[in-house]
Amino acid sequence: MSGTARHIPVLVVLPPRALLLDLAGPLEVLRIAGTVQDRVGFAVAYAAPRALTRCSIGLDLGGAGMLPDTVADGTIVLLPGSATRVLGDAPDQAADADAEAEIVAWLRAVVRPGHTVATVCEGALLAARAGLLDGYACTTHHASCDRLRAAAPRARVLENRLFVQDRDRFSSAGVTAGIDLMLHLVAEWAGPATAVAVARALVVYMRRGPDDPQLSPWLEGRSHLHPAVHRAQDAIAADPARDWSPALLGRLVGASPRNLARLFRLHAGMTVTDAVNRSRVALARDLIARSDLGLERIAERAGFGSARHMRRVWRQFHAAAPSSLRARSADVAAEPANPRPVGRDSARNPAKHPPLRAERSDPG
Repeated sequence: MSGTARHIPVLVVLPPRALLLDLAGPLEVLRIAGTVQDRVGFAVAYAAPRALTRCSIGLDLGGAGMLPDTVADGTIVLLPGSATRVLGDAPDQAADADAEAEIVAWLRAVVRPGHTVATVCEGALLAARAGLLDGYACTTHHASCDRLRAAAPRARVLENRLFVQDRDRFSSAGVTAGIDLMLHLVAEWAGPATAVAVARALVVYMRRGPDDPQLSPWLEGRSHLHPAVHRAQDAIAADPARDWSPALLGRLVGASPRNLARLFRLHAGMTVTDAVNRSRVALARDLIARSDLGLERIAERAGFGSARHMRRVWRQFHAAAPSSLRARSADVAAEPANPRPVGRDSARNPAKHPPLRAERSDPG
């Protein structure tokens, strides 16, 4: 890990009957993210109201610290959910209720502006009881949405959502949706290419929440497992402005231009040229939304010959012109500021990230 890497503190709070996949899934995303790039690191700590926490599969989890008196600014407080039943002996319901009440009181006393709260499944209920979701949009397991509304009547509970992001509150639906949420956060912190690499390592699809208006151009055509196509897509995403020809990409991944073109159509559902153009348009969108550069300069940095060329390719993917996106960005900037979503300060040009190293019912 580079000495100049950004370090993100993550505090995981273990509830009684912690659903192990709620816990292990998101943390495996962070672990792998730390192995495939060296720009962002994660300092993970665990806290619980008990020395031992019986998890959903009947295993006692030890080694967590006590709930701390204070939490450093910038910390991500992660709340996994609980299983209704655990393998093995029946839980002590009274003791579990006391432990949950202790977590709720701690959340109410400690979490402040500058902290980000992320919940998986019924972890949202603990946040709701502490008042941390008041005035926020949120979600939870589909079987628990009514309970979440009762616990947080001042929140806007959204159903049929994989995850919901509202300023510094992130909530996800049941169990494996915690992986999707953490992949989304990793994409914000370390770039979409890192999230794709993590998803591939976990052998899961790289998805976005169903409330997103469209699939991210950085992720389109990535729901496959062909290594040569992924290597080519990684190279394009790392430098969209490069003069990518089928011959150059073919040499890079060890395939003939004709075979690579066939593999792209078969596995990515697009041509090599489409893949390059989508990445260049995505880069141009980022530059328009997040910089004051003129369109000619943006076109040059995104790999287009001119602003006119950029507009022509842009129309293949977007009905509105590039200038309209800049106008909308200006309107948003003029609105009263909300607390900033975590990771926005690192939402830089994902194409400038260096190549990645090789390396994804019971409500919870």
